[in-house]
Amino acid sequence: MFDKNKGVFPAGEKSGDALEGNFISRAIDDTEWWAIAWIEAYDLTGDRRYLDMAVTIANYVQGYWDTSTCGGGVWWDRERTYKNAVTNGLYIRLTAALHNRLAGDTVWLQRATAGWNWFIGSGMINSSNLVNDGVTGACGNNGQTVWTYNQGLAIGGALELWRATGDSSLLARARQLGDAAMSSLSPGGVLTESCDPAGTCDDNQKQFKGIFMRYFVDLADSTGDASYRTYAQRQADSIWQNDRDSLNRLGQRWAGGGTRDWRTQASALGALVLATPAG
Repeated sequence: MFDKNKGVFPAGEKSGDALEGNFISRAIDDTEWWAIAWIEAYDLTGDRRYLDMAVTIANYVQGYWDTSTCGGGVWWDRERTYKNAVTNGLYIRLTAALHNRLAGDTVWLQRATAGWNWFIGSGMINSSNLVNDGVTGACGNNGQTVWTYNQGLAIGGALELWRATGDSSLLARARQLGDAAMSSLSPGGVLTESCDPAGTCDDNQKQFKGIFMRYFVDLADSTGDASYRTYAQRQADSIWQNDRDSLNRLGQRWAGGGTRDWRTQASALGALVLATPAG
C-alpha cells in the first residue's frame, strides 16, 4: 500500500489537490500530515522506508519556511497566502520527531527550536492560552477561531520538543495549553468544537476533536497527571453514553448527537481508543 500510494495522482482521486509523488501536494499542512503518519508507521514497524519518507516530505516542507515574512514560520500553501497554526504546529512536531529518531541529528533540532520560538513569538497563543487560527498580514494574531486540533498540535509540538531537549518550560507550556482546553473548550466537561452547537462543521472540522485527543493523551502520559487521564476518560464515557446510536454510529457532538458519518466515527473512535489504558 505504501509503494502503491506514493506515486502521482490527479486532483480528486486521492485528495482535493493533486499528489505529485511522495505524498506531496500544494497544501503544505496536508503534506505534513503524511509525514506524521509515516513517523508513526516507523515507530510501529521499525521499517526505515517510512522514516526516510518522512524526511523526504520534511525537506519539501522546509522550502516553505520563510523568514522574509513575519520573521519566520511555514506557509500554509504553495501560493504563500497565509501563515497559520496548523501548518506550524505540525512543523514543530515533525521536525522534533525527526530529531528524536535520527541519531546524531542537529539540523532538525535547530529547525524545531526555531519553529517553536517563532510560533510562541507570533502571538497565535492568546492571553487565555488558546490557539487562534493564524496571523494577519501585519503579523499579529488574527483572532480567528480556536479550533481544537490547533490546540492539540501546540501541545504535541511542545511535548516532542521537550523530549528532544529536556527543557522543562516546554512541558509547562504544554500543561497550560491542556489546562486551557479543559477549562475553556469543554462546556460541561465535554470537548466541544465551536461549530458543534449549530451543526455547521465541515468535513475537516468533524475530525478535529479526535486529533486534539491524540496529543492531549500524550500530555497525560508524559506528565502522569491523573486529572488529564480523568478528562480523557470523561470524553470516552460521554461518547459511549450520549453520542452512540443503536447501530453504534458516533456523532459529531460528543455530548450527544449531530451529524454521523465516517469522519465523526473516526474522530470519536480515536477518543475511545486513546482513553483505554495501555496494557
